[in-house]
Amino acid sequence: MTEPFEVITVDTDRVACDGGGGALGHPKVYLNLGTEGHVECPYCSRLYKLRAGAHPVHAH
Repeated sequence: MTEPFEVITVDTDRVACDGGGGALGHPKVYLNLGTEGHVECPYCSRLYKLRAGAHPVHAH
């Protein structure tokens, strides 16, 4: 397994990623961390991880 491009710790189970860098980024995608508590962006390989002790609220 390769190391992720960047690890971003979050307090919610849903995130939006646009790759950062303005025009050098990628299309905005919305990602769910799911039961695993982490997700990797399919475009830029940023890894989003749920902060330890975070209790995300599921808005439906």
